[in-house]
Amino acid sequence: MARIIWTDRALSDIEAIADYIALDSIRYAKMVVQQLFKKTEILKTFPLSGRMVPELQNPNLRELLEGEFRIIHEIHEENTIFILTVHHTARLLRPTQL
Repeated sequence: MARIIWTDRALSDIEAIADYIALDSIRYAKMVVQQLFKKTEILKTFPLSGRMVPELQNPNLRELLEGEFRIIHEIHEENTIFILTVHHTARLLRPTQL
């Protein structure tokens, strides 16, 4: 079973997403955050889940889609996954954002 490690950047992204959504609905903000964390659970069993990040074309950088968000993760070893950032699908991802 793979180990998932959330980077400070990814946790900060989640917090910013929650803060923004909470301006309209605290309940919905909590629900979105829970869904984002839950989505990554698949990586524990299937670490190669998700597609390669199209902008970067690196087989170790992959993404899971959850609603309007891209959960960008990096496979360091078969049993270690780093969640690098959580990014809105409407925005382009720049390599400097990882």
